[in-house]
Amino acid sequence: MISKSKYLVWLFAGLFLLLLGIQVYFMYKTYQVKKRDIYASVLSKITKYIDNLEDLGELNVHKSNDSKDVLAKFADKEISKKEFLSYFDEHRNKTKNRLSDYIDHQFEKEGYKVATRIVYLSVISIPDSTKLIDKPIILYETRNKVVKPGISQTGKWETSSTSTSEKGEKPDKNDSFIVKSQTDFEILNINYIVFKELTLLILCCIALLISVLLLYLFTIKNLIKQQKQVEVLHTVVDNISHEFKTPIATLKIASKTLKKEYSPEIFPLIDRQISRLEDLMLQLHAEESEEENSTIQPKDWDFFIKDLAFTYPETGFELKNSVLSELPFDKKLMETVIKNLCENSVKYGASQIKIDLKTIQNKLEIIVSDNGNGIEQKELKNIFEKFYRIQSNNIHNSKGLGLGLFFVKKIIEKYNGKTDVSSVVKEGTTFKISIPYEH
Repeated sequence: MISKSKYLVWLFAGLFLLLLGIQVYFMYKTYQVKKRDIYASVLSKITKYIDNLEDLGELNVHKSNDSKDVLAKFADKEISKKEFLSYFDEHRNKTKNRLSDYIDHQFEKEGYKVATRIVYLSVISIPDSTKLIDKPIILYETRNKVVKPGISQTGKWETSSTSTSEKGEKPDKNDSFIVKSQTDFEILNINYIVFKELTLLILCCIALLISVLLLYLFTIKNLIKQQKQVEVLHTVVDNISHEFKTPIATLKIASKTLKKEYSPEIFPLIDRQISRLEDLMLQLHAEESEEENSTIQPKDWDFFIKDLAFTYPETGFELKNSVLSELPFDKKLMETVIKNLCENSVKYGASQIKIDLKTIQNKLEIIVSDNGNGIEQKELKNIFEKFYRIQSNNIHNSKGLGLGLFFVKKIIEKYNGKTDVSSVVKEGTTFKISIPYEH
């Protein structure tokens, strides 16, 4: 099922990656939109102050025409370039704290950490088109430095300045300048603010992706489980006849024997095999059965081995039965244990099987050993699993369902017993079972 539909797995993987990509792209675009909205709100809140930000920064510390007068003096070469630049440095330092306090106060409620600056990009004297600066000059800047402006605005205007004679006569000169400036804004904690506002959306997207992935994994797990169940079902259907082979073969042999000659021992054997067929059907639901049958008598062990010897005449069975009293175990269950162990030996090539039964200190010990093919060590831990069959040494004609040893384990566990198995490849296998009991 899964092997034939691998392309579906890859298709889902591709679709999942596509969904992940869409979610990432969606989150990125949402982040950008939210970021723009925040910057727009910041800009709209202080736009009305941009035009007069110079006066706001000075806060009447300087005269309103100081900057223009400095431009005029520098244009007329009355002050040096060093003095010209020093004026802006000094002016910027004096206004930094007051400008910063104003900006911080404006966005204190929102929690925005805003940095701003006003830069003169170029200053040109109109009369002779002389460029007064060869690189941008920062006129105003907050304590927080602008590293990467989130939004910038440029402006260009003409300004003029008049100069008078020393005696206070009427103006004798009018200096005009074209100034190009840029105002930069940056919200230093913009990422924190955006992600904070998008937390719920991000969590929902992550939850959606995880849900889809878990649903996919759950589906694959169920498909694998169903595949195993289907394989088990096919195995049961293909091999169910083998599990009935022993009692059916025994009945056939008994029928042929009766046709040749009458034997009173055949009828009890037939009854036992019919009973076993009934028990075999019940064993398919052994875990659900709560029925307790008759206890086992010492002679019952002999009947179990006689049935096996009758069914497998080419195999030698040697029973050593030291049990002399009735035991509080279900007769049918003990028959299942003995016959499943012996038939397992026959299936894997044993020609001689020894069964040793004894009771020691309120414990029943069952030892079944054979000279069969043996079991590799790596297989021993799996042989009691339901439907498990050994692959490498399974060369005998009767393969079975892989239920025999599973039933043995369940029966022994029901009586709180223990099962040990040892095996040597090409030499044989020995099962040791110990079951406690009380009279």
